[in-house]
Amino acid sequence: MLSESLQKLTGSSLRHILAKMTANRFTGMLTGAFVTCAVQSSSATTVMTVSFVSAGMLTLAQAISIIMGANIGTTLTAWIMSLGYNFDLSNVVFPSFLIGMVLIYKKRHNVVGDLLFGLGFLFWSLVLLSDTGKSMNLEQNPDIMNFFASFDTNSYLTIIVFLIVGTLITCIVQSSAVVMAITILLCSTGVLPIYLGIALVMGENIGTTATANLAALGAGIEARRAALAHLLFNVFGVIWILCVFYPFVDMVCGIVGYDPSLSGQTERLPVVLALFHTCFNVLNTAILISFIPQFEKVVCKLLPKDNKEHKATLHYINAGLMATPEISVLQAQKEIVHFAERMQRMFGMTRNLLDEKDNKEFDRLFERISRYEEIADNMEIEIATYLGKVSEKHLSDDTKGKVRDMLRQIGELESIGDACYKIARTIQHRLYVKEDFTTQQYSHLYEMMRLVNESLTQMLVVLSGRREDLTLNTSQEIEKDINKLRDQLKSESINELNEHKSSYFIVTNYSDIIAECEKLGDYVMNVVESRLGKTILQYKGLQVNIDKKSVIVDGAAVSLTRTEFELICLLLSSKGQIFSRSQLMDSIWSGVIVTERTIDVNITRLRKKLGPYAQNIANRQGYGYYFDNSI
Repeated sequence: MLSESLQKLTGSSLRHILAKMTANRFTGMLTGAFVTCAVQSSSATTVMTVSFVSAGMLTLAQAISIIMGANIGTTLTAWIMSLGYNFDLSNVVFPSFLIGMVLIYKKRHNVVGDLLFGLGFLFWSLVLLSDTGKSMNLEQNPDIMNFFASFDTNSYLTIIVFLIVGTLITCIVQSSAVVMAITILLCSTGVLPIYLGIALVMGENIGTTATANLAALGAGIEARRAALAHLLFNVFGVIWILCVFYPFVDMVCGIVGYDPSLSGQTERLPVVLALFHTCFNVLNTAILISFIPQFEKVVCKLLPKDNKEHKATLHYINAGLMATPEISVLQAQKEIVHFAERMQRMFGMTRNLLDEKDNKEFDRLFERISRYEEIADNMEIEIATYLGKVSEKHLSDDTKGKVRDMLRQIGELESIGDACYKIARTIQHRLYVKEDFTTQQYSHLYEMMRLVNESLTQMLVVLSGRREDLTLNTSQEIEKDINKLRDQLKSESINELNEHKSSYFIVTNYSDIIAECEKLGDYVMNVVESRLGKTILQYKGLQVNIDKKSVIVDGAAVSLTRTEFELICLLLSSKGQIFSRSQLMDSIWSGVIVTERTIDVNITRLRKKLGPYAQNIANRQGYGYYFDNSI
């Protein structure tokens, strides 16, 4: 809970930090350490890093440096735990719980509440572990004492056995912090000798790499290499520390003032474990950071690229790679940019089809456009499915809004693909007659397609850039030019038909292409608006002003409650998109417990207030509510 709330609070910042602060291996290492300290989870940082490599935002070398830093950052957790065993933290537990619960039920600060609640649980668990460990009197249990005493602490075989045990336990529980807590508990009670405890800690360093490797299984080659680099880095560290194991452990014990040959002084053992963990990871990073290029070559040789590997429809997200939710949203955004690039290429093919006179080449190009239309359908479904999985996670309000916007964007991008295919089909109809467009009609079509392509280019600029640096103005100006040209050409085509300058078939064919281009421009504008935000949502006579929080129905102002207003904004901004009751609960009633009856009552009230547009708030049985714009 603590880790997730920290990621929500700093999700956007962490994305920019990880993506930008990797100019060299040293800044990359410091970034990895800082982020891991911030989110209190090396697994979260490494999975983020693997996700960035998969999304093409980080090189393998940059990823390796971040992973090295993550290993240093995770040692902070061990120090927090050692603190819990040496100081009474019970005084901060219940105030943290109380303040956390109050903030959780105040929707505005629920993430901070989660953070304090998670922090309270962390300290409470440490208090419980410490108290329970002492009350169990394990040091007075002869069976347990004899069991651990039966192991020869001076034997490398024993050290390796406990190292393997630590690795396996960490792989199973998927948390190095859990193994560290167990180890500190056993050592602090005097049951487990320090040498065996440190062997478990070393195994935990290897076992913690399992999370990133499992996450990368379904990802691309670069992501798998980054995860493998994490494993090799930690394995290398364990190998060299084994070579100097006893002198190194004795040195760490000496710094703390603990003598392994004497009994007692168990209160110092948590500090010994935390210090060893820190020294081990810092020294391992110091040794290997200068050899990152060589390390990268080794990983590439172990996992070579398969040239015959199937080229997937999606480039940046994979079914098997579900990173932390905040980072998953970034991957989806990269995939949407890729989707938009494909749609612009598809429109370029459609433009070329207009000039193609060779029947064989025409058929080949048309077949390619048909394949792109199928790809568009598949990409919409796959990205929507991925975003659906992301929505099931605990997201910040800002990220929930981004997911809603992305669902709208992919729907509009798929509509762009449909429009391109319809234009291609209309052009294809000319093959069945001997007539052709006039020179003037060709000129007008070229001009219309130039404007549409310009709008597609601007759409890519908006999708690829930061929202804070962009405005709607450029796209709106292009949209106005498209609409103005459409009206002009529509009027001229009617005159040409009346004056018998063109046949009915050619004028109809010509008008259909112009109309479809104008629709395509509308779809582009919808994508831009969903990305940058639109202050006014409108459907016929229904107008919602988001800034003023006002609703007008056929010229008359309508008063809505805050919940009703959020419902109409959500449904109207994503026309046709079905929202399940659980999605509505997460979006409108986030942090508040409501029943399905609450949703139905609010929908009924909203319908009554919308008058003639009540029927547009539709319900698909078994799925959820949506705004039906076909009525």
